[in-house]
Amino acid sequence: MLIPATDGLALAGEAGSGEEAVALARDLRPDLVLMDVRLPGINGPDATRQILAENPDTRVILVSTYEATDLPDLDTCGAVGFLRKQDLDARALLA
Repeated sequence: MLIPATDGLALAGEAGSGEEAVALARDLRPDLVLMDVRLPGINGPDATRQILAENPDTRVILVSTYEATDLPDLDTCGAVGFLRKQDLDARALLA
């Protein structure tokens, strides 16, 4: 609901697994990906690595209900940032 309600952003697609996120990013080549850290299949950090290997210009922001300190691989996957889902808002996406 946040993406369509934010000026300057348009929802290009939604994925239900890490593999689906990689495939959609390959096909859609989005400017920004909001990537859940914990996904069915490959996890968010691993999906982020694959997306960025194919399209390094895509910006990926990892999101989770967990604290960053509780999650491995956040600093090494290439994402431009991390947000807790409860802190996700338009300002954070456009920064």
